[in-house]
Amino acid sequence: MRILHLVLALIISAVAAGKAVAQDAEDGPVVILADTLSHEQITGIVTAEGNVEITAGPHTLLADRVIYDPAEDRARAVGGVVLLQTNGDVTFADEMNLTNQLRDGFISGIRVLMADRSRLAGLHAERIDGNRTEIVNAVFTACDTCAGDPNPPVWQIKAARVIHNQHARRIDYEDARLEFFGVPVLYTPFFFHPDPTVVRQSGFLAPTYTTSSHLGLKLKVPYYFDLAPHRDATFAPIFTNREGIVLGGEVRERTRSGAYRLEASLTNPEERQGAHRSGGHDIRGHARASGRFDIDPVWRWGFDAARSTDDTYLRRYGISRENTLITNAFAEGFDGRNYAAVNAWAFQGLREDDVPGETPLILPMVEYSLVSDPGQHGQTVSAKANLVALTRDAGTDSWRVSGAGTWRLPYTAPLGDVYTLTASLRGDAYLVSGVKNPNDPAGPTENGYIGRALPRIAVNWRFPFIRSGLQAEYLIEPVVAVIAAPHGGNPGKIPNEDSRSFEFDDTNLFSASRFPGLDRWEGGPRLNYGVRFGAYGLTSSATALIGQTVRDRDHSLFDERSGLNTTPSDYVGRVHVSMPNFSYTQRARVDPKSFSFRRNEISLNIGPEDMQLSTEYVFLSEELSTENLGRREELSFFGRAPLSDTWRLTAQSRHDLSDDGGLLLAGVGLIYECDCMQFSVDFTRQLTSDRDVPRSTTITFRLRLRNLG
Repeated sequence: MRILHLVLALIISAVAAGKAVAQDAEDGPVVILADTLSHEQITGIVTAEGNVEITAGPHTLLADRVIYDPAEDRARAVGGVVLLQTNGDVTFADEMNLTNQLRDGFISGIRVLMADRSRLAGLHAERIDGNRTEIVNAVFTACDTCAGDPNPPVWQIKAARVIHNQHARRIDYEDARLEFFGVPVLYTPFFFHPDPTVVRQSGFLAPTYTTSSHLGLKLKVPYYFDLAPHRDATFAPIFTNREGIVLGGEVRERTRSGAYRLEASLTNPEERQGAHRSGGHDIRGHARASGRFDIDPVWRWGFDAARSTDDTYLRRYGISRENTLITNAFAEGFDGRNYAAVNAWAFQGLREDDVPGETPLILPMVEYSLVSDPGQHGQTVSAKANLVALTRDAGTDSWRVSGAGTWRLPYTAPLGDVYTLTASLRGDAYLVSGVKNPNDPAGPTENGYIGRALPRIAVNWRFPFIRSGLQAEYLIEPVVAVIAAPHGGNPGKIPNEDSRSFEFDDTNLFSASRFPGLDRWEGGPRLNYGVRFGAYGLTSSATALIGQTVRDRDHSLFDERSGLNTTPSDYVGRVHVSMPNFSYTQRARVDPKSFSFRRNEISLNIGPEDMQLSTEYVFLSEELSTENLGRREELSFFGRAPLSDTWRLTAQSRHDLSDDGGLLLAGVGLIYECDCMQFSVDFTRQLTSDRDVPRSTTITFRLRLRNLG
């Protein structure tokens, strides 16, 4: 029968000095739970045996046998000794001699299991002030399931002496060596790292080592600064043996109303003309910033900014592969269905044929949109307003004010078919300067004011047919959109600034206007029609869409490569299949006469997350060739496969399938990952070049050890 002494101070008061009683009153009672308990009247020594549990303040001691001397406040525990602490650490030992409410003492054969399952063990240890544990001939590892008995853990640190300071939350090592799979690889006379209770702390992060055919040896060594609970910074220099040092870093902060991030880099390599050195040195670098801040529950403001000293800097040093850097500052408000925004935009083109003087500055762009509550019959009224000023150092400038109103009425017929009637009127006013005549680009430019009024009525009809099966729900839905609008509406004096990027595909088949912006207007009566198909199961689905546009005449506004300049238009379609461990998507545009592909995009993913093959195919026919996008046929692969529970293989490639094409990119990677370590090596061969960014071969090594960075 187990005996519970709730307040050992009663025994102490009968046999011990007043000092011991006072200490017990100050620190709280010692509670003992055991199978048997004996007390010597003369010495006051208490011996507890069998499933002993002693609680003193925040510490709990478990053992087979404990001898407690209340006069000395000393406990000796032997057999299955375990010390539980409030921070989650558990200390195991062959024997413990503890004092001062179990806070101090000597521990023989110590083994510590920390809260995050890291392990610390040694020959013996001394515990001081319930905070500092000094271990002799110690070993530390964060590995739990990686390797282990009978093999050594994947990595471990052995040291002549280890000091764990719980208040400082760090672990110090003296005469330490780092071992991988039991093999010593690194020695240091002193070393420290945060203990597992630390969420973040200043110190070095995991480095990245790369060897590149054009930069040589490249080592990135980030150092993290924990500046405040809401602010941190990272200094991440890149050391190269051919281009010197690239200084870089970032600062992040959360404020009361939002957050921001600043990033920059700078270097001073030898000047180059193309791929050749020209002597001297040149300052190269970049800066990037972003932020979002709330003004009140409706309004917020923010910014995104990016700039580089030159076109190829980001790609040469492996920072980014962007072709255009965008800077945007904005303020916007959301109030129910209403939206308002003020934006400013600036751009930096990084392509070889970009002309800086012709790059536009948009300041300001003002937008406003409101949508009414639905009326008695579900009808809504919406209004939009837009103001934009676009200027250049050289070329066309334009200022535009636009306003539009739309009335929309949905209706569901008794048979289940759905109608939507839409009527809209838009007006645009322009002030332009330096507009070229599209029929005579070398002729004189036009300046002045111009305006237009653009009415449109549209009726959209769809009739969903649904059938329920044992395994899935099936859908066939014909869709027809009839749009009535006057021809024209695009005088040559109005420049095309926001509708240059245009593509006719399944996403805008039923749109009243295919242009993404306001500078171009899709006029003329037309009919958009198509059919949607779908099958929806519990874990899988398949959908498809095909359709085209029919007009009363060919449309000269659209380029002959667009697929919309003739009537009927090209067919556009999409197929998507999704099921466990498999997805397939195809989007295509097909010539209506020859039924040949003019555009074909295929994406295929096979396998679960840890063993997957992904492939993408893109085909653009000769008829789609433009100044910016020529005939293209490419095939890309990416795959990952497990070699074991801890080893994983990755591979990627990109091929140009045209007659004069070939391999553009090839890479293979090997990854080792377990609960305490991640190691990877990647080999990449880049077979494209851009000015001083030549074809390159890159090998990158990364090593991350849990708790060490």
